[in-house]
Amino acid sequence: MNIAHNEMIETIRMIQMENLDIRTVTMGISLYDCADADFDNLNQNIYNKITHYAGELKAVAEAVEREYGIPIINKRISITPIAEILGKATKEQAIEIAKTLDKAALELGVDFIGGYSALVHKGMTKGDETLLDALPEALSVTERVCASVSIGTTRAGINMDAVAKMGMIIKEAAERTKDQNGLACAKLVVFCNPVEDNPFMAGAFHGTGEGEAVINVGVSGPGVVLSALKRHDDANLSDISEIIKKTAFKITRAGELIGRVVAERLNLPFGIVDLSLAPTNAMNDSVAEILEEIGLERVGTHGTIAALALMNDAVKKGGAMASSFVGGLSGAFIPVSEDNGMIRGIMENSLTLPKLEAMTCVCSVGLDMIALTGDVTPATLSGIIADEAAIGMINKKTTAVRVIPVPGKEEGEMVEFGGLLGRAPVMGVNPYSSEKFIKRGGRIAAPLQALIN
Repeated sequence: MNIAHNEMIETIRMIQMENLDIRTVTMGISLYDCADADFDNLNQNIYNKITHYAGELKAVAEAVEREYGIPIINKRISITPIAEILGKATKEQAIEIAKTLDKAALELGVDFIGGYSALVHKGMTKGDETLLDALPEALSVTERVCASVSIGTTRAGINMDAVAKMGMIIKEAAERTKDQNGLACAKLVVFCNPVEDNPFMAGAFHGTGEGEAVINVGVSGPGVVLSALKRHDDANLSDISEIIKKTAFKITRAGELIGRVVAERLNLPFGIVDLSLAPTNAMNDSVAEILEEIGLERVGTHGTIAALALMNDAVKKGGAMASSFVGGLSGAFIPVSEDNGMIRGIMENSLTLPKLEAMTCVCSVGLDMIALTGDVTPATLSGIIADEAAIGMINKKTTAVRVIPVPGKEEGEMVEFGGLLGRAPVMGVNPYSSEKFIKRGGRIAAPLQALIN
């Protein structure tokens, strides 16, 4: 890549004043050749392969960070969905693998390892069932392991048996970590239409279409976009779209540069740059504040979805102009606990759970890092998942649910999760039951949109 001098100067400004960072450098590793009928061999093979490939990941990323002056906030690993190589392993052995993954992540110094996952959108294998049974305990006894479950796709429909099970799993995971405000649930994502090259946690896994190992990069720039918009207070919406597009172009260029350098030094192929606008709790680093700068008095008011659609479209177009290797989710995240503007909107009653759900029709993912009352039922959690999956299935897009039913907490209370996960006001849910609907089970058939051949 050829980077011009003026691009370097702009990048320095974005880093020093506008919270630009590389949110994650994520190494994807295939574990298919680790499969073994002997569990001890399987477990050791997993550990050996991860530590072999990622042994220098942290050191190389930190060296590139110092050399280029661009912060790399997280170093992460994504792996083949573990359910696909479990074979005849027991629930207890699946939990042991989670501990092995956690041990490897700790020794390598990476922040998270994703891929303790299962793809069950059309049915469940024995390995899938074993992993799902292990999830609550596995996530409660590990620190850095992240999990995801695909319960629906546009081509397959929605596996409502899996949806029902996930409601119970989330509830149990929250109870097992009630002394940490249900923190295990912050490491679990339920997907419709997941992507195979997502570098962001907790939903990252190394998909079946990926190679042996690869470096993917996730950039972040809400602060940069917000700063650019503040310099054009009188711009019309067409101009605002152009400003966001050009800003996303610059962010993507910086991200791909860093990703390619890290990949080259690790002697691995570069995969994709995910240009999702991922907020933090830092000042002026909020997706909600971008929407408010566009013209909303407070996020959640009428016009929010239109403003979010404008922003998301401009981000994608800017990234597509900047790189031929844009992938992952690429758009805008709306994680409540990690976005000060979202938190303020909820506390001031402008942003509600139904509005957040509606916003997921046009954002990158879905209901993300939302704290719910501790008395929410498994059936209600499953209903929330089913609604999000339906949005993704019908609209041929990725949607996801990462919600945290906080044991003992009521609507309006504030809970702390710490670090990048931030804090969140506890939200209430609709009091009426969807239990009969969830208990019916079966599958919601794929929509007409699936017939595209």
